[in-house]
Amino acid sequence: MNQFGFSESDWKLYKSKIADWQEGYMEKLCKEYIDLLSSDRLSSDRFWELENRIREDKRATGVVVNNSRSNMIGNILDLLHEGAITLDDLSEFSEELRERIKSIYSKG
Repeated sequence: MNQFGFSESDWKLYKSKIADWQEGYMEKLCKEYIDLLSSDRLSSDRFWELENRIREDKRATGVVVNNSRSNMIGNILDLLHEGAITLDDLSEFSEELRERIKSIYSKG
């Protein structure tokens, strides 16, 4: 364990997975945007709703992330909260990290 409370192998695994997790999340967002734009609502309503969604979504960890060791646990929790990943996506991580995440996530 390092000073941040997880192993070096967990950090390396996180770094190898974060880009794919973000791509998956952004793909989900793009599909939601397509559904929004394809609706029967007024063009102006669709435009402004899309603009608002993008403004909010671009701040999500699933879109942009500060990839530092000190932020890894918080990033994983944010990704879980946003629906970018599930607890099952953490199956390759150490049991210690999974238990720590589950403990914090279940309290949130």
